[in-house]
Amino acid sequence: MAAVLELADVSVRRGETTLLNAISWSVDESDRWVILGPNGAGKTTLIQVCSAQIHPSEGVAGILGEVLGVTDVFELRPRIGLTSVAIAERIPRDERVGDIVVSASYAVIGRWREHYDELDHDRALGLLIEVGADHLVDRTFGTLSEGERKRVQIARALMTDPELLILDEPAAGLDLGGREDLVSTLSTLAQDASSPATVLVSHHVEEIPPGFTHAMLMRQGAVVAQGPVAEVMTAEILSETFAMPLVLGHAHGRYTARRASRRYRL
Repeated sequence: MAAVLELADVSVRRGETTLLNAISWSVDESDRWVILGPNGAGKTTLIQVCSAQIHPSEGVAGILGEVLGVTDVFELRPRIGLTSVAIAERIPRDERVGDIVVSASYAVIGRWREHYDELDHDRALGLLIEVGADHLVDRTFGTLSEGERKRVQIARALMTDPELLILDEPAAGLDLGGREDLVSTLSTLAQDASSPATVLVSHHVEEIPPGFTHAMLMRQGAVVAQGPVAEVMTAEILSETFAMPLVLGHAHGRYTARRASRRYRL
């Protein structure tokens, strides 16, 4: 099976600071990865490399059969569906939801003079239906709840039928209900064989949707562990990642974590 991401000893440095340190990682077409780690672990920097937003300082980053540094990133980026807080902040608050999604066809934010045909609008509506947000099609972005905005952004990220979907902390800022709705949506997408390879970034094990196949745990710019979820998601590895003794629970396809009490140390 072809790899959609292939990183070999990728490092990113800014001045004397190492943000990523010799990351090697492979993501196949059918994979659904979650990347976990504390603040400052390097997760956002890794996602910036994988979405062709920045180049590595060292190593080789292969994305969708292309190599960063020798390919036109402006041709590569439309093949990647990306959601992030930075993108959400650029969406005009008076933009209609249907236009937010359909405008991804031209890789623009904020509809202007582009022309879209009926097939484009039908696809946008179909994606909104898929993420449970079709009732929002005529609402403006500024009137949506945080959970509704997340769903719209995912629909937008899927608009170009990407070969790689990257979700950078999609549950950030959501309340319990919003988080659970989003996890359910992402689980449905993960278990759909037609969905693209997916990489989800999170701080919390509770946000790992059922159906995700692999996990990478990071700390201080390096990989603590990576591999199939069942092998990597252990209390010992999680404790090392977050530098504290943790108790990990798993039931009905979902994970929970809490700090170990003084009477129970790992």
